[in-house]
Amino acid sequence: MKIEKIETFTNRLIGFVRVTTDSGEKGWGQVSTYNADITCEVLHRQVAPHALGTNALDFGDTIELIGERECKFPGTYLRRATAGLDTALWDLKGKIEGKPVTSLIGGSPGPLRAYASSMRRDIAPEEEADRLCRLRDEKGFTAFKWRVGKECGRDVDQWPDRTETIVPYVSKALGDGVSKLVDGNSGFSPERAIEVGRMLEDNGISHFEEPCPYWEYAWTKQVTDALSIDVTGGEQDCEISAWKTIIGMRSVDVVQPDILYLGGLSRTLQVARMAAEVGLPCTPHSANHGLVTLCSMHLLRALPNAGKYLEYSIEGPYSQQWADELFVERPYDVVDGKVEVTNAPGWGIEVNPTFLQATTYAVTERD
Repeated sequence: MKIEKIETFTNRLIGFVRVTTDSGEKGWGQVSTYNADITCEVLHRQVAPHALGTNALDFGDTIELIGERECKFPGTYLRRATAGLDTALWDLKGKIEGKPVTSLIGGSPGPLRAYASSMRRDIAPEEEADRLCRLRDEKGFTAFKWRVGKECGRDVDQWPDRTETIVPYVSKALGDGVSKLVDGNSGFSPERAIEVGRMLEDNGISHFEEPCPYWEYAWTKQVTDALSIDVTGGEQDCEISAWKTIIGMRSVDVVQPDILYLGGLSRTLQVARMAAEVGLPCTPHSANHGLVTLCSMHLLRALPNAGKYLEYSIEGPYSQQWADELFVERPYDVVDGKVEVTNAPGWGIEVNPTFLQATTYAVTERD
């Protein structure tokens, strides 16, 4: 069974990929979000030519060969584009075998604990605490993450003293019996990150994400070695060579690859297995309600070194969380703080035809 046709349906934010075989079977995937229109152009020009005519069910080597044949173009756009192909092929394989993707990789359908993940820094501590407590009471979340510092902030806070204010305020408001996480988004030097980390330890925070610029692995390791709480990271890292360094030096306590940034489920499984070999858990990054969260759900149900919870964005239209318009049936409903991986074949979703009609269409086919 060969790959016959690769189609994309994209706007600037979201790009879906449909793969069709020479016998007519189809699978849906997604390139990574943001500048997805550019990513889809990369897919048609630098990914599709290497994939057309290859085996649609045994595609692990094809995913690797794409990187090798485009060796002059390493980095994020090639991997984001490859993710669209890879995720579509996993969906296709699941549909042909009548199994959810998680079952194809050794897992099973079922529930997953989720953490409510705030994406905002333009929010006062009081407002952040109010909405997290409301989600605790209404949706049953038992884990929460909020933001500290400023993205790539060079030790400058979003506004003066916000970090020192929001950490104890939100932690106290949420109370005992819940897991508390914060995200630094590459905001701190090692010295400042350790200072913030001590405050986190004192306020019951168990997870300090991306404290230092993500590309400074040695800086992050300084923080990891200095603190008693989990230091986590890796969402931006899209090359296996980078992950060999991160895991080899134990720069973090928990690895957080993003399936769509990294190049798809196949490559993410490589990273998760590398982490498992040295005893590190894997909690994938899934910061929006495109396909990445569903892919992460299927992955977590299969990993022997799965982290404690799934990242679940709590944001609404202001940050384009999309799920209500992308899928015919929403796959992300939260009940008692958990989401459910169903037994539907593939990813178990149907892309909304109304959304597709409003996108830019392109196709690459075999001659």
